[in-house]
Amino acid sequence: MNSTRRNIGLLAACQAMLLSNNSTLAAINGLAGLALAPYRSLATLPVTFWVLGAALTTMPASLYMRRVGRQKGLMQATAFAMVGALICATAIWLQSFALLCAGTLVLGCFNAFGHYYRFAAVDAAKPEFRATAISLVLAGGLVGGFLGPTISRATVGLLAPKFLAAYLALIVFALVTLALLSFIRIPTVLENTRAPSGRPLKELATQPKFVVAVMAGAIGYGVMNLLMTSTPIAMGICGHPYGAAALVISSHVIAMYFPSFFTGGLIRRFGVLRVMLAGTALDLVAIAIALSGIAVPYFWGSLVLLGVGWNFLYIGGTTLLTETYRPEEMAKAQGTNDFSIFAMQAVSSFSSGVIVTNAGWAQVNLSALPLVVVVIVAISWLALRQRASGAAAA
Repeated sequence: MNSTRRNIGLLAACQAMLLSNNSTLAAINGLAGLALAPYRSLATLPVTFWVLGAALTTMPASLYMRRVGRQKGLMQATAFAMVGALICATAIWLQSFALLCAGTLVLGCFNAFGHYYRFAAVDAAKPEFRATAISLVLAGGLVGGFLGPTISRATVGLLAPKFLAAYLALIVFALVTLALLSFIRIPTVLENTRAPSGRPLKELATQPKFVVAVMAGAIGYGVMNLLMTSTPIAMGICGHPYGAAALVISSHVIAMYFPSFFTGGLIRRFGVLRVMLAGTALDLVAIAIALSGIAVPYFWGSLVLLGVGWNFLYIGGTTLLTETYRPEEMAKAQGTNDFSIFAMQAVSSFSSGVIVTNAGWAQVNLSALPLVVVVIVAISWLALRQRASGAAAA
């Protein structure tokens, strides 16, 4: 158990670095894109390329780590972070929008590997401790919620041109991550998990639990990304300073990860589907607040509740997913899940820029409503199905 706690603690620290990286990118990518894009509607294209890089990498990353091991794969992936940061910094120096998109694409590859920290915790934990292990690792993102926006505020104008130092700071996060990963001792993957065996992906993907787990994770992330990505741009359009936008993003990231300290316990007590439904309810309230006004407190309140709602859906969906596959099916199940998440993020990040610059902040929020309703229906359907199955068995 001591080694398990040690591994989880180190993975949580890696998650903190990942979220420091990601929250910095969330705060500056859209604004840097707005400064360099030939058209305002393309402002979030660097964000879209960041997510696209993750979507294209997530399945190869899962299969690669199955072959070489979690630790080696995760350590090697930090190279993507350093190279991507250098490309973005060069893009800012040269004022090249195309090069900025290329750099964020490479940074997205690192993000894909980083999203497997939570599954590395599953590898290191006993079945009854998995929900808590996932929660504790994701709780490391709480540090990123403070550190990333703080570093971005301090560095965004430190060097000319604007944003240059903020991108260079990402290299430090990658180096710290590399050092942390060198101390992790993740259990060796069983040989039967390395072989391409188990049920076909089609059979895995048609399980009701699998469908709902992936849908909740993908749409929950998509809705969150749709609103978060457009927030700094919307606040800038409304006349709010960068510091206010950085504060809102920082609070949002903290709200995404602080509940992780107790989400695992809530799942054990109330059940995973009830916690996921609570997440959708919080999303609905967040949208309602966003539609109520454009002062900073409305942005802040909406993004905070959105963060908590994401947490419940993401941890709930991940926990539900672990109940759907055998050890030898792990790589393809996890890869399919995370590919779906990143694909939805790619669509939502590009859409957010188009919608917020052409139709406004209110329309961004209205666009999210049908997606939340779809998740509510899916979770409710699975809950009723399980209840009926339990009644039949009794």
